[in-house]
Amino acid sequence: MEDVLEVYQRPYDPLNPVVCTDETNKQLVEETRIPCQPGQPEKVDSEYVRKGVVDVFMICQPLAGTRDAVVTQTRTALDFAHVLQYTSDTLYPRAEKIVLVTDNLNTHSAASLYKAFPPEEARRLTERFEWHFTPKHGSWLDMAEIEISVMCRQALAKPLPDFNSFQQQVRAWTIRRNILCAKINWQFTTKDARIKLAKLYPVIL
Repeated sequence: MEDVLEVYQRPYDPLNPVVCTDETNKQLVEETRIPCQPGQPEKVDSEYVRKGVVDVFMICQPLAGTRDAVVTQTRTALDFAHVLQYTSDTLYPRAEKIVLVTDNLNTHSAASLYKAFPPEEARRLTERFEWHFTPKHGSWLDMAEIEISVMCRQALAKPLPDFNSFQQQVRAWTIRRNILCAKINWQFTTKDARIKLAKLYPVIL
């Protein structure tokens, strides 16, 4: 926990950006409309049709007020590996080192890179990142979760019926939020943690 909190206290450095990543999934839902005669009000059935699940990988740089979202149809080690490659080579190609904060899900490791790419490419990408993991049951420390929460409230509150419309909605939200340069006002520090979460620390007699 303290490792992640100390990372958040680092000054903004465009050559060594602090980048948080996390993912979520959403159900695709198609509403069933009831046919009606001309002049009658439109009716929507209380039943709906499930159209599958999509996943969203959130990549945000809190100090810069930027974020990107990658929509996929699965959430596997291979998907995470390709998101890291996209982060490295498309979003931050000029960074000397990308300071990566993520939770400790089993797919969130360098091993995923070796599953997706040849050893040379996997090693290159591994060395592009400085890895920092939130503790078990402490994924709330990952600021990407805050961005996901905002996205779900602002863009995904209403059901969407298919992958393309979902992807377009997420993309439009991302563009709008980046134009606003919306930043996360993170106030929780190591000093705060030692006071508020004192029970989690060992007692030395």
